[in-house]
Amino acid sequence: MMIKNRWLALTIIGIAVIFCLSLWFNASVIASELEKSWSLTPPQVALLSAAIPIGFVIGAFLSSYFGLSDRFNIRRLFAISALSGAFLNGVLIIVDQAAIGILLRILTGVTLAGVYPTSVKMIAHWFPIQRGLATGILIAALTLGSSLPHFISIFTINMDSRWVLTISSTLAMIAAIIIFYLLPDIRLVSKNSSWSFSVFGKLLKNKPVMLVNYGYFGHMWELYAMWTWLPVFLSASFLRSAPNLDPWLSMLASFSAIGIAGGIGCIAGGIVADKIGRANLTIICMLVSAICAILIGFTFGGFIWLTVLVSIVWGASVIADSAQFSVGITEFAEADYIGTALTLQMCIGFLITILSINLIPIFQTLLGWRFVFILLSIGPIFGIISMVKFKYFEARVNDRSVQRDGSHGPS
Repeated sequence: MMIKNRWLALTIIGIAVIFCLSLWFNASVIASELEKSWSLTPPQVALLSAAIPIGFVIGAFLSSYFGLSDRFNIRRLFAISALSGAFLNGVLIIVDQAAIGILLRILTGVTLAGVYPTSVKMIAHWFPIQRGLATGILIAALTLGSSLPHFISIFTINMDSRWVLTISSTLAMIAAIIIFYLLPDIRLVSKNSSWSFSVFGKLLKNKPVMLVNYGYFGHMWELYAMWTWLPVFLSASFLRSAPNLDPWLSMLASFSAIGIAGGIGCIAGGIVADKIGRANLTIICMLVSAICAILIGFTFGGFIWLTVLVSIVWGASVIADSAQFSVGITEFAEADYIGTALTLQMCIGFLITILSINLIPIFQTLLGWRFVFILLSIGPIFGIISMVKFKYFEARVNDRSVQRDGSHGPS
C-alpha cells in the first residue's frame, strides 16, 4: 500500500513508536513482582532499571559504528528491530532467573536503538518543512509509549503482572507489521556507507551540532531519571498523604504526568519551536523543568493535588523540547551522516541516563525525597548554557533563509 500523504505517514510512524516504546518501562512497572520471583539482590534491582538504557547505548554505538541507518533501508530496519524486541521481551514471561532476565532486557534495549533514531530520520525525510512540529508529535508518541505500561498496569492490577509483558510484546509485533506493510520505502542510501573516524571528526568540528548535543546531554540527565523515579515518588508521597488511597490512583497520576502531559507538551513544543526558534523553546522548557525538579520534593506527603500539579507541569516541560535537539541535528549535520549523527547523539545521551537513574536511589537514602530531585536540575541548567550559545547559529541560518526567500532584505 503506497501512501503519499506525509501526515498519514506520520500517523503510521507515530503509532508504531507508541507500540514499540511500551517495551521500555514495562519491566520497571512490575519490578516489585520480578524482584520476588527472580530473587533479585539490590545490585540486580539497580541493574534491571538500567538494563534497557545499557542495551540502547550498545545498540546505538553499533548502529553508529556500522552506519546502519545510513546504509540500509530504514523502514525494514525499524520493522526488524521492533519484531526482535517483541520476541525478546516475550521470552521474559517464562524466565525465572535474574541473570537471563536482565540479559534479555539489555538485548531488548539494543533492538530499541533500531526504532527511535530511525523513526526520527524517517520524519526528517517526510517533513522538509514543519519538521519541528512533526518531530514533536513523534516524541509525543515516544512519551506516550514509554508511559503506556503504567496505563496497562491499571487494568491488570488484579491479574498476573506478566500480562504487562504480554501486551507490550503484542503491541511491538503490531508495530513491525504496520511499518513494514503500510509505510512506503524511503530510498535514502548514503554514498558513505560505513563508519570512519573522519565522520566523528566532522561531528566534533561542527560547532552547532556539538552545542545541540551538549544541550541534549543536559536534557537527558534529567529526563529518564525523572520518568523512572517519579512514579516511585508519587506512590510514596500518596501513601504518606493518604495511607488508604487506592494504589491505582498513583499509577494514573504517573501516566497523566509522563504520558498525557508529556505528549501534549511535545506537540505544543513543536508548534512553538517553529515560531520562536528551537533554541528559545529549549531554553524555556529546561528552565521550567529545572524549577519543577527543585520544587517537587517540597510537595512530598502534602496536598495530593499540589503534588500532581507540579508533576504534570514537570512532565510536560521535561520532554517538550526533546524533539528540537533531534531536529537541530537534521538541520546542521551533513546529509550523508544524519542517521549516524542522530544515533551517536542518542548513544551518549542514554549513557548519561544510566548514571543519573542510578544516582537517584543512592542520594534518596541520603537526602530523602524532599531534596533528591534537585540533583536532576543540574542537567537542564547546563543545557540552557549550551542552547544560549546555539542561538547565534540558528539566527544565521534563519537570516539566510529570509534572504533566499526574498521577503526581506539583508539584516
